Amino acid sequence: MNIKNIHIGILIRSKVEEHQISIERISRFLDRAESDIEMMYQAKSIDTDILLKWCKLLKFDFFRFYTGHLVLYAPQSRIDNVFREKESAIVFRKSIYTQEVKDFILEKIEMGTMTANDAVERYKIPKTTLYKWMKKR
Repeated sequence: MNIKNIHIGILIRSKVEEHQISIERISRFLDRAESDIEMMYQAKSIDTDILLKWCKLLKFDFFRFYTGHLVLYAPQSRIDNVFREKESAIVFRKSIYTQEVKDFILEKIEMGTMTANDAVERYKIPKTTLYKWMKKR
């Protein structure tokens, strides 16, 4: 799974195939023509309202791929940190790493395309957190 370049249509199709749901059932649930569903499979992105329906039908949170992308490729901005410092109490941001994000990073380390230090630097993951993931794997 490439978290950097998400193609939601391919991900949806793979879940549909995994659950072996007929296109007729999908068509009725989404209230769309079968040709529209085939176009969704080809789409790199779809409307969030429709994506939410897919999540309900397939009992899977497709939004987690986008959350993972945000954790890795859109770290918290410096402006946000400055704003928080102006508040009377220091607020620590706890990042939520999905299993997909963990697998993505650990796979890059195992394949040798990235070192542990590279991951810590690039994605701003605490060293202790990364090493805990590596130890559990």
